[in-house]
Amino acid sequence: MTQTRHILVTSALPYANGPIHLGHLVEYIQTDIWARFQKMQGHTCHYVCADDTHGTPIMLRAEKEGITPEALIQRVQVEHERDFKGFYVAFDHYYSTHSPETKELAETIYGRLKDGGFIESRAIEQYFDPLKEMFLPDRFIKGECPRCHAKDQYGDSCEACGATYSPTDLLNPVSAISGAIPVRKESVHYFFKLGQCGDFLKTWTRAGHLQSEAANKMAEWFEAGLADWDISRDAPYFGFEIPGAPGKFFYVWLDAPIGYMGSFKKYAELKGIDFDAYWKQGSDTELYHFIGKDILYFHALFWPAMLEHAGFRTPTKIFAHGFLTVNGEKMSKSRGTFITAESYLKEGLNPEWLRYYYACKLNGSMEDIDLNLEDFSLRVNADLVGKYINIASRTAGFVTKHLEGQLDPDFLASADGKTQMAMITESAVSISKAYEQRDYAKATREIMRIADSINEYVNDQAPWKVAKTENPEKDLLRICTRSLQGFYALSILLAPLLPQLTQRVAREFFGMARDFQWSDLECSPRRTLPYEHLMTRVEPQKIQQLIDSNRDNLEAAASSGTPVAATIPIAETIGIDDFSKIDLRVVRIVAADHVEGAEKLLRLSLDLGTETRTVFAGIKSAYDPKQLEGKLTVMVANLAPRKMKFGLSEGMVLAASDDRGGPFILFPDQGAEPGMRIK
Repeated sequence: MTQTRHILVTSALPYANGPIHLGHLVEYIQTDIWARFQKMQGHTCHYVCADDTHGTPIMLRAEKEGITPEALIQRVQVEHERDFKGFYVAFDHYYSTHSPETKELAETIYGRLKDGGFIESRAIEQYFDPLKEMFLPDRFIKGECPRCHAKDQYGDSCEACGATYSPTDLLNPVSAISGAIPVRKESVHYFFKLGQCGDFLKTWTRAGHLQSEAANKMAEWFEAGLADWDISRDAPYFGFEIPGAPGKFFYVWLDAPIGYMGSFKKYAELKGIDFDAYWKQGSDTELYHFIGKDILYFHALFWPAMLEHAGFRTPTKIFAHGFLTVNGEKMSKSRGTFITAESYLKEGLNPEWLRYYYACKLNGSMEDIDLNLEDFSLRVNADLVGKYINIASRTAGFVTKHLEGQLDPDFLASADGKTQMAMITESAVSISKAYEQRDYAKATREIMRIADSINEYVNDQAPWKVAKTENPEKDLLRICTRSLQGFYALSILLAPLLPQLTQRVAREFFGMARDFQWSDLECSPRRTLPYEHLMTRVEPQKIQQLIDSNRDNLEAAASSGTPVAATIPIAETIGIDDFSKIDLRVVRIVAADHVEGAEKLLRLSLDLGTETRTVFAGIKSAYDPKQLEGKLTVMVANLAPRKMKFGLSEGMVLAASDDRGGPFILFPDQGAEPGMRIK
């Protein structure tokens, strides 16, 4: 008998400033599948989450809409919960970080860190908006990059060259809120001494709590040095005020992960669960966080350091996943592939199609996954309809018509039963391990291998021919029992992925009074109810309608006067002599690779016809590197080489972007050759 585990699992908290889209759903579907699998195993598994509700963006959006931040976050939470429910993401408790439980825990953790000497205050200089009378967060300052002089860059990093810097390094800064020229102003801030946690974190990150690629990423940050973390923000700010510091608020990233604790604390109070049993140091319960790789820094460094030094337990494991692309590219409103969860459901697409497709792509690593809409249709139609559902649709009618809905009660003792059960039992061990390791792609492959073998058996036995013979009942009982026992087992194995469909199979087809449990694999069904159609095929026109509806939303916003992208002003004019100094050349991209440790950069090897140059380009968000290899593009060939953290960049490729997407590099028309000069 497997020992019962006590598990608390969370997904990253969605920010209460926008809708849930298909990229978000990768994480929640991944987590939901894992939590459902644990529950089917008979383990105690609590899945909690919450809306992340604090920060300047929330405050400014509420102000723009003429409502309070509290009203905004309440409305958005209703929308988020609606979308999650639509995709059968079954939280045991969904809450908000703007809660008394999170506030109490944030103050407790801060107080313990302060008492332990891990908090210090010091004056820093920041940009201040004189019109809005507020200090400006990095992302609300724009200006000219101090390195490459690209315009309209954010206050923390340049999307053109990948440089990182302090907001006060920006040239010609402006407030992204009011357009005013900000002034420098000094303010006292509070810092968490992350640098003092280095020894603990180096041990913790290599102790099996992270995926290997995540642990390697942490090592890079250790080499760069752990800087103290600014955990305070100045009023006006929507959040929790820091005790003993009037006008100072906890930075949203301090209380956001504490929201996991706050949500569980509320749930524990409602259900009579011992909160401390899950969060005390030395707890024998298990704690798992599912997150995107973009927030690994906060979860794998700040979060465990805070917990450890505040006297709480640290996570058992942190599981990071990659980003989602659609048709091989970053989601784009103009192409209709920035798809919201709401629009997917409104167009009448089955949410379990997406759950299954994501499962086919997820392998437990931090690799990005692609939603190829053509492959999506083919995969769902071939696997779910053509293989899984096909077994029941081809055999169930004979049970109703010839066998009065009864299956062979002695099937498991028969030679057929022993053969099939041996195959399923062996496969279930492998599938169970794959689910546990979040390698859903492996699980789906093994499940479909079983489906193939059962379909082959149905083809060979041809019950439709047997039914036309004299006294076919005995042979039909044997054929249909074996086929539908296989369908029954497949339904159990697919239940974490397809909860709604397999619930219907259990209750409406096999007449069970409950949903499937993993232990049901040891049994065989005794009867069936009349078969009703279970799943339709994906129709190409439905996919096109989905794309069109998202593109139409963009066009409707534009025609109504709603801004859909920031207007990028034309730079000041230059003379022909200035322009002639720029040597623009056609180049061929012979190699493109990710840059280890860089969030936005790709390393490009560019063939100029006479030589090969290396250029670091901030285009990672828009391209899979392998899609670029062999393509022609345009580079500034006479730009002085620039030494960067990751190596020497020997030029710059031309790219375009705005709020609709990008940055996208330029591809010359046919006929261009490497080395040609642009005139």
